Amino acid sequence: MKVNSETGLLVDANYIASPNADSRTGTHPTSLIVLHNISLPPGQFKGDWVQAFFTNTLPADADPYFETICHLEVSSHLYIRRDGEVIQFVPFNQRAWHAGISCYQQETACNDFSIGIELEGTDDLAYEDAQYDALADALKALFIAYPELKKERITGHCDIAPDRKTDPGESFDWSRLKHLLDVNEFETA
Repeated sequence: MKVNSETGLLVDANYIASPNADSRTGTHPTSLIVLHNISLPPGQFKGDWVQAFFTNTLPADADPYFETICHLEVSSHLYIRRDGEVIQFVPFNQRAWHAGISCYQQETACNDFSIGIELEGTDDLAYEDAQYDALADALKALFIAYPELKKERITGHCDIAPDRKTDPGESFDWSRLKHLLDVNEFETA
């Protein structure tokens, strides 16, 4: 994978533009990656409901849960499906609306300086091998494109908004991701 520095897009990802984005503010460089999980309806995979949610086209009448969220305007930079497919909704040089009220190491408004990556999943169901592989490949491309991003600055939504979020959940294997990043780093050295 590779990031096109002019467009802010991941070359190998399917791009579906979300209207839920804007210009980054402030002088803080893009220096944080926030991992999330999502499934719509909750606990169900496949289908295009997440894409509809991130593009403000989620039909309220398609599922009772959708009535409670269809008015929200949210997005992430990347969405990694269970089969490893990567979809990009917001260019990396723009601000996606994924973190909400958040704080990382005394810095608030994490959307201003972070990249949000959603994994199709739930807090308590193991993620797929293909997702870890795609995530590691995307992160490697991001580290090359944005030197301020480091392995040490990858966090969960639960860590930047602990009073209201639990994702990516106890099912996310942080040590596995670290190992994949270490292997990738070793292989490219």
